[in-house]
Formats: sequence, structure tokens, C-alpha cells
Amino acid sequence: MPTALQQQLLDRARKTPDQLYLCQPVDRQWKHWTWAEAHAEASRLAESLRGLGLAPGDRVGLISKNCAHWVIADMALILAGMVSVPIYPTANASTIRQVLDHSGASASIIGKLEHAESQLPGIPGEMLTVAMPYPGAQAKYQWADLVSEPVDDFEVHDAGESDLATLLYTSGSTGEPKGAMHSYANFSFVGESLATAIGVREDDRVLSYLPLSHCTERAYVEATSFYAGTTLYFTESLETFMEDLRHARPTLFGSVPRLWKKFQLGVLENIPHQKLDRLLGLPIINIMLRRKIKRGLGLDKGEWFASGSAPIAPVLLEWWHRAGVTICEGWGMTETFAYGTQIGRGEKPRFGTISKALPGADLKTGDEDELLIRCPCLMQGYYKNEDLTAASFDNDYFRTGDRAFIDEEGWVRITGRVKEVFKTTKGKYIAPVPLESLLAKNEIIEQACVVGEHLDQPVALVQLAEHIDLEMRELRCRLVESLESVNAELESHQRISHIIVIRERWTIDNELLTPTLKIRREAIEERYHPIIEHAADRVSFHAGTEAA
Repeated sequence: MPTALQQQLLDRARKTPDQLYLCQPVDRQWKHWTWAEAHAEASRLAESLRGLGLAPGDRVGLISKNCAHWVIADMALILAGMVSVPIYPTANASTIRQVLDHSGASASIIGKLEHAESQLPGIPGEMLTVAMPYPGAQAKYQWADLVSEPVDDFEVHDAGESDLATLLYTSGSTGEPKGAMHSYANFSFVGESLATAIGVREDDRVLSYLPLSHCTERAYVEATSFYAGTTLYFTESLETFMEDLRHARPTLFGSVPRLWKKFQLGVLENIPHQKLDRLLGLPIINIMLRRKIKRGLGLDKGEWFASGSAPIAPVLLEWWHRAGVTICEGWGMTETFAYGTQIGRGEKPRFGTISKALPGADLKTGDEDELLIRCPCLMQGYYKNEDLTAASFDNDYFRTGDRAFIDEEGWVRITGRVKEVFKTTKGKYIAPVPLESLLAKNEIIEQACVVGEHLDQPVALVQLAEHIDLEMRELRCRLVESLESVNAELESHQRISHIIVIRERWTIDNELLTPTLKIRREAIEERYHPIIEHAADRVSFHAGTEAA
């Protein structure tokens, strides 16, 4: 008997065969799949993988940027009882090899990659490989050949609910990535529960552009689509992102803090901040301006907006709310399949919190105010690492590593990471995240990383927004004003002594950002240590690369 997840895919194809499911731009032409077409293609791929010698339980790497074929490949692996091992499309060859080796993968399905020429060497030459129909995807077998013949008598593998369905490797903000084991039951619970809690409907449209290899996109976008029947749109490239977003006009839209900041800066490039604030204060013009902003971004049909993956500054949430986009901040982890906190359609968020516990999620705080979680979709453990698994639990609660406060009404506020709290030479402990949120009030600061271990006072390393076009004198004055404004809200031991502007961009490629665009705090601090130690001016500018 199929698992609930497998049966859901079968039911979708049978009950809503002609409903539009996947929309993929190729050479600026949109290709579409109905549920019946996507299921049929997934079945053909699954049968071909069996014919190539793969069996239920075999691990299969899934390495590609988001696309319709990513979802179809995942459907094929689910139906065939094989274990998907998603790998970030930005991962370097070393990381790709580490994940494939650690997971014991027998095959890899390869699609759109960031830097194919440098990434493909990470795939063992002897491994069975399948190439999606995109340029740069090189493999022994071609997708088109494997799905060309119809399958009349395809049989779904009868997996057990507790059988391993997917290995989700963490994005790795520190150390080597870890593989969280998730069962068919976990996958099913997340898809059905999130769809219900958020209020996802069959007529909803979603743009899938954050990595499907990450638990959040996999849960909120792919898994919910299985249960709610949403239509998924994809982007062709970074260059066509805004055009594709305006084409999709999603009704549900989630992003990460860094991209919400970039969207804001894009708006401010056209309308200066002070002018925008003035216009938003005028009742009739306010309505027209909000519509114009949302229509220009392709968000005019949006009914639910979300942010996750990293802390987002309340001031940014308040700005978007004034602009007509009310963002609900949620929280989850790879180990919980992204399940944790969120609010649904039509509910009013409380900025500065990560919302409330989702149905079935039990939250509490433990030692050092660490957030602990127990839920039906907790991982089965870290693959091949029983010691780490045991150390990660407090009885049957998972230790998240996040410091939190839960108020009487159940709203949860993250105050930082347990391990991120640093101690200054004055013996004072400081959590950097609240300080970084205060710095984010200045719209010219795109990202901030506050450090202070072995220093008298904290220091802020910042990245400026790319569009900033100010003379050095004015820029320095704006940053000094920001520094004084932030420090006025802090206790004396928390006050930031210096702002150091790093010209070198923090990116995934130079490993200063994770694939989900979170800062790698330890890597940033190590890279710029000489600059931090010798900072003299209250505000200074550095290329940054000399510290590498």
C-alpha cells in the first residue's frame, strides 16, 4: 500500500488531471504541465531509473536550480521509493562530493547549475548521472531519452510511513553540512499541515525561486503544492527574475531578509525615502502609490507574504507594511523540515517576533533561554551520526541553538544564537542580532555583522546597498549619525565603537554567505580580523580583500 505522500500524488493526477501545475520559462517561452502530465513524466522517469538498476532506498543526488524538472524528478523518486538527496546549486565541487559520499548516493540528477564547469568535477566519474534538458547539464543519460516512452503499468513502490524519503543537508553556516533524515510521514505531515495552517488554496500561484534544496522552499512550496494543488512558477535566470515574477503575479510570496532589503532598495531607487514617506502619508495618494509599488514588483495579487531563513529587522517589516506588503515572519529548521512557527492568511503579524507555534509544534525555552521544539515532523536523526543526534535532544525536545523569549500569548521572539553570544574584554556578554537589527534602520546599510570577542566594545562590519551614490563626506556623516542613533538605544557595554564598511561583497561564492543568504559570522570575523584589530576611525572603509 502506498504511503500517504505517494497516494497524494496519485490522487492529484486522478482527481485534477487538467489543472495547471508547473510553469517553466525556456528561452522566454513558457512551458506548462498539468497534474496529469507531471505525474506521467515522473512515472516514466521512475521506471527508467529502475531500468538502469536503481532500487527502492537508493540515494539519488538532486543538483539543480529551481525548475519544473526538479519537482518532477522529486515526484519520480517519491513514487519509486528512492531517497532524494538535494544539493545546493551553488555548492562547490568539494561540498558536492562530500554530500554524495556521505549519503552513499548511487546516482545524481543534474540540472541548471551556477558554475557547471567548476561544480561537475565534484560528481564521481563512475556515478550514474541523468541530465535535465538545460544547457550545462552534463551526464551519461539524457532526461528526454528516459521519459520518451509511455509507461502503461507503472507500479508505485509500497514504502512504509517511517521509511526514509529524503536526506536534507544543512546549508552549513558553521562546519560541514549534516544530513537530517526525514521520513515519508514527515514529508506528508509538513505538506498537509502547512497548507491548512496558512490557508493555501487550489487557485493560488507561487513563484519558486529560493533553493528547493533548502527545507523551507521544499516544505512551503513543493510539499504544500502536493496537498493544496497550487500552481508553481519558476524563473529562467537572475536577469529575468523580475519579468518572471511579474508574469507569475503570485498570490503567496515568501523571501529572505536580504532579498526583502534588495526589493526595498529597488523601490527607493525610483522614489527617494523622504518623498516616499511624505506621499504614503497622504490618504488617497497612499492607496494609489501602494498599488503602483506592488504592481511594479509583480506582487499586486499577493495575499500572504512571508520571510524566513534569517532574522529580519522590524524596521524593514514596518516599511513594507506601510507600502502595502504585510510580511509574516516564520521560523523552522532543517531538522524540523522547516516546521515551527508561522501565522496564516489574514492573520495579523506582530513585528519583531517569529509568529506563533504552528499546530502540533510544542515550543518551550530551556537553559540559556534556548528554544526547544517537539513536533510530529522532527527528523529521525542525523545520518551516520548517532552521537550528534543524541547531543541535539533534551529528552524528546530538539535543541535549536536559538535563544528565544515566548510571551503569554505565544508570540516567539528570537534574541540570537546561543553560540553567537560573545564576551568582551570587559567581561560583558553581548548578543549581536539585536544590534544588527538596529543598524538595519539605515536604508543604506544592506547587511551587518557585529563582532566583539576579545574587544573592549563591539564593532560592526557592514555592506552598503549597491545603488548608493553619495559623496564620501555625506556617506560618512550618514554612517556616523546611524552609529550615534544606535548607541543611544544601547547599554554602555553594548555600544558599537566602530563601523567598518567592507567594499568586498559577501557572497555564496566566497563562502561569506550560506546558500540561503545568511551571514557566516565566524568566516567573516576571521577574514577581516586584521582590519577589526586596527580600526581607528569611528567609520572607515576597506576593500576587504587584503585581509583574505
